[in-house]
Amino acid sequence: MELRISKQELQELVDEAYSKYKDNKEGKNADYIPYLSRVNSSLFGIAVTLCDGDTLTAGDCDYHFGIESVSKVMTAILVLKQYGAETIMHMIGADATGMPFNSILAILLEKSHPSTPLVNAGAIAAVSMVQPVGNSKQKWQNIQENIDDLCGSETAIIDELYKSESVTNFNNRAIAWLLKSYSRIYDDPDVALDLYTRQCSLGITAKQLSVCAATIANNGINPVTGKRIFNASLAPRIVSMMSAVGFYEHSGNWMFTSGLPAKTGVGGGIMGVLPGTFGIAAYAPRLDEAGNSVRAQKALRYIMNKLGANVFSDRIITFKNHKEPVTY
Repeated sequence: MELRISKQELQELVDEAYSKYKDNKEGKNADYIPYLSRVNSSLFGIAVTLCDGDTLTAGDCDYHFGIESVSKVMTAILVLKQYGAETIMHMIGADATGMPFNSILAILLEKSHPSTPLVNAGAIAAVSMVQPVGNSKQKWQNIQENIDDLCGSETAIIDELYKSESVTNFNNRAIAWLLKSYSRIYDDPDVALDLYTRQCSLGITAKQLSVCAATIANNGINPVTGKRIFNASLAPRIVSMMSAVGFYEHSGNWMFTSGLPAKTGVGGGIMGVLPGTFGIAAYAPRLDEAGNSVRAQKALRYIMNKLGANVFSDRIITFKNHKEPVTY
């Protein structure tokens, strides 16, 4: 089944979602990281980047917020490129834990296996695997360059956020050393933890996240720069991980209600991928009890449901260049 829609009509739908939820005050900023607790909670933006490189926006789409756990997708892509899918399955895995993103119990229950690169344990393990192992300066350069390539523009660390996270990451320190005790971390644990904290402290915009998502949707070719970032064979692997654990213990509910593979972060960002069609992102700092942005969830779900777009359905969205009637 085909839905033909113009870019103008999609822009109107993005504007509609923005207007519908911009005054929503549910949830609260993350308070266990001091920097995030002080972010202006009224900020809200939505961005959609199509596979032809055009980007549609509404609201605060150029505000640089903490990328946090959305960065896990980017580094998962990097280690998939460096090692291949089979090795990542063996060294980390791809299973959902069904538990909070920072769970230590999940490591114990999995008998030392980090489960997936999209929870803290697996993400720290993934950072430890980034080549060249043992060279923290070059590892960081490779991590940041990969993120910049995916987003089509440069990112930079928010220094205050990095310092704030570094002095409060007690749980992640425990995770890193527990993984070390199980031989599931592949570089110095303190180095891996610091690099992981750095990548979570990068400043990102909703517009940049939508370009990254569109690169995944476009089978590894950044639609803005035209550069191939990863092999097309990796795109389904990445989307499947986002589907399984992108919202942590709420991932099943999210996929049931939105049909959009997506990854969330406690900075307030959510990045979603509709393969072959577009990448979509939203930002709002107030979170629910699981650490997912309330307004960003509502806006993305609203857009997907209005479009009837769903990775589990046969509806195909195509874009028209002239005005035709459209039915959502």
